[in-house]
Amino acid sequence: MSRKEDRYNRSYPISWEQLHRDAKALSWRLHDVEKTWKGIVAITRGGLVPAAVIARELEIRYIDTVCITSYDWKEQGEANILKKIDDSGEGLLIIDDLVDTGSTARVVRKMLPKAYFATVYAKPAGKPLVDAYVTEVSQDTWILFPWDSEIQFVAPIAVK
Repeated sequence: MSRKEDRYNRSYPISWEQLHRDAKALSWRLHDVEKTWKGIVAITRGGLVPAAVIARELEIRYIDTVCITSYDWKEQGEANILKKIDDSGEGLLIIDDLVDTGSTARVVRKMLPKAYFATVYAKPAGKPLVDAYVTEVSQDTWILFPWDSEIQFVAPIAVK
């Protein structure tokens, strides 16, 4: 386990509007891949919001979840499966907000080997594990999602 403060030199705040735009952009990419998705598997909790946007845009009514914990607010640890799906994954979209180191992605790929894996954001270490993503972010950047943040003063970059 490594502490967030030791691994991340930058912060990239994402607003609700940006997340919605990026999830919609991912929907366009997924629409071009296949038009008859059987359903979505959202990786909780981060994949829930993008999955809702994508389900709406692609007219997908079947949504299930894989529940895995590997992060707390300070550090990443081993993946702990709380809820799994027994399926080959064929015709399913796996949706998550971010692929970081790839530890969660590896577990889900093994669980649903024939599924199509898409994330809104991807870091270099995890990028090879997904089939589609919208935005690449450097490995040393902490993505601050809107559900994890509040509006407050932040010192200028040059002052830090």
